[in-house]
Amino acid sequence: MNEALKELLDLLDLEQIELDIFRGRSPEERIQRVFGGQVAAQALVAAGRTVTADRFVHSLHAYFIRPGDPSIPIVYNVERVRDGRSFSTRRVQAIQHGKAIFTMSVSFHIAEEGVEHQASVMPVVPAPETLPTFQDRMFDLVGDHPEFRDWISRPRPVDARYASPLTWEAHNDPSLRSAETNVWFRYDAELPDDPLLHVVLAAYASDFTLVDTILLAHGMAWGVSNVMGASLDHAMWFHGPFRADDWLLYAQESPWSAGARGLARGEMFTASGDLVVSVVQEAMIRPLR
Repeated sequence: MNEALKELLDLLDLEQIELDIFRGRSPEERIQRVFGGQVAAQALVAAGRTVTADRFVHSLHAYFIRPGDPSIPIVYNVERVRDGRSFSTRRVQAIQHGKAIFTMSVSFHIAEEGVEHQASVMPVVPAPETLPTFQDRMFDLVGDHPEFRDWISRPRPVDARYASPLTWEAHNDPSLRSAETNVWFRYDAELPDDPLLHVVLAAYASDFTLVDTILLAHGMAWGVSNVMGASLDHAMWFHGPFRADDWLLYAQESPWSAGARGLARGEMFTASGDLVVSVVQEAMIRPLR
């Protein structure tokens, strides 16, 4: 297990400071705001610690209200909205500087039998083992440029293998522009058999590339295009069990963008083709003069 994954698991081990009140921190990095996937994952951990072990996350709906300050802790207040016979509902508010920066509603459900169907089909893409790592793709793109060397080579908790163009590649070559992105990802270490942990790690990874799918359609990329972006809201539905330390294909598309906003949708499939997670996110995409 690399140090980046150890650090992430440590970040997700929230400190309980009172009944239904938890405290989380951010990694010690020089960043301007807290990564949205981190806040969503920590809020999900907080909510999950207030339900019984026989109830599993099946959906979450979240809003990013203010940029998070990475220099101070985040306090997560959990409200126990309802505990029914089959479902439990929680509302989580993340607070910094006395103000809400993030809110999330989470629903938990016991395991039940029911009718089954799956209309979505996993895209046909190369196997992850045949694809270069994200770091190798970036080194091929920018070379050993000193400005990017440390950022590219630093350890990451997630091993991501793109089966589609990177935004930086599409920025250089307009023929690569597309409103679809396919990314294999997994956490490259054997993780504990904790269903909540695997759901939380999928939530963390879900925010990495959704906004990029909107940018890809327009040949825009962070750091080289005059654009400002931020997640506005985030919704996820968890359809069945999976492991975040096994390969998952994250198939994403952006059906629309206008008025400084863009919509992106994603589906996560196991390597055998089972649809296990659905994701929808709206983001602010604001071109700058």
